[in-house]
Amino acid sequence: MAIVIGIDPGSRVTGFGVLEIQGNAVRHVSHGIIRLPEEKELSQRLAVLAQSFRELFTRYKPSEVVIEKVFLGKNPDSAFKLGHARGVAMAESALAGAIVYEYATRLIKKGVAGKGSAGKEEVQLMIQRLLQLPKIDHLDASDALALAYYHSSQRQVLRRVERAKMREGELL
Repeated sequence: MAIVIGIDPGSRVTGFGVLEIQGNAVRHVSHGIIRLPEEKELSQRLAVLAQSFRELFTRYKPSEVVIEKVFLGKNPDSAFKLGHARGVAMAESALAGAIVYEYATRLIKKGVAGKGSAGKEEVQLMIQRLLQLPKIDHLDASDALALAYYHSSQRQVLRRVERAKMREGELL
């Protein structure tokens, strides 16, 4: 059994989704958002984010954390702030002993909603259906669940690749 936490990082709102994976079975455990105090400086918001991750990781004890990769949009300042939030998520994940995986947004959208150009609402509807959940209140939380769900589908592929690499090393 594995506990996987998906994280949709942000400098103002960060979404999270927690799934339990046992074999091919995927079970929803929790989801939500971490709302950061907008009136505070970025460094203070990041400290709140770090503490929130510590509490989340202490509660759920994930073995794997999935984080959305950065994409460069039109606003470089926003991309840098997103990068800082991702860095906090990665560092806290590593400190909690979890393996960190990263996936591009378009890949997640294609894997969950069937097309890389899917809107956030389409992803939200599909993840609700896939996990048999009632309405998810926040798009950042559904994005985080989509990250974790997509990763659950990739875990077997990743294991096969790791086993093949190990066998290759034995042959050398």
